[in-house]
Amino acid sequence: MQIDKDTVAKIAHLARLEVNEQETETLVGDMNKILDFMAKLNEVNTDNIEPLIYMTQEVNALRDDVVRQDITHQEALLNAPNQDGKHFLVAKVIERK
Repeated sequence: MQIDKDTVAKIAHLARLEVNEQETETLVGDMNKILDFMAKLNEVNTDNIEPLIYMTQEVNALRDDVVRQDITHQEALLNAPNQDGKHFLVAKVIERK
């Protein structure tokens, strides 16, 4: 399969992208290189290869969650630019209809 200008235009339309003529030429070349690379990968014999779930056999060494410093509700509000004594006050971001 080869990518041409029409294919790039269709993909750009679906992705809601504005692509000029120079960018279209670049994208045609880049997309064809990607497809050529994928074709080379398809030539590799993977019959006896198990699919990978993870790239390595390493296991994450996670530390235990330990509370190191506990602050009170009042201490948390001390640096708040806007607060009412109980809550942080922030700008309204969702309008009611």
